[in-house]
Amino acid sequence: MNEQDPRHQEGVAVKERPETRKPPMYQVIMHNDDYTPMEFVVGVLQVVFNKSVPVAHEIMLSVHKGGRGMCGVFPHEVAVAKMNKVHKMARANQFPLRCSVEAT
Repeated sequence: MNEQDPRHQEGVAVKERPETRKPPMYQVIMHNDDYTPMEFVVGVLQVVFNKSVPVAHEIMLSVHKGGRGMCGVFPHEVAVAKMNKVHKMARANQFPLRCSVEAT
């Protein structure tokens, strides 16, 4: 036993820290509809997901052409909050735009 090791000194309690794990991540997926204008979708991507205009435009085209587009990857609580913000903005503007949250 090494007497210089502080873990072995009498009267000193050393608590080992458990290894911290990264939270599971979730994708926010935006779904296409026939009514929401492309410009509105680009604006939502900029406001809610902090996307630049070119990136927002690219995601919007994925939604429009492929039926869905990935807006970002976040911890569950953040992903749900962003999805809810999209739904709130869409309702306020009377559009049926929808998002979903999927595990990565």
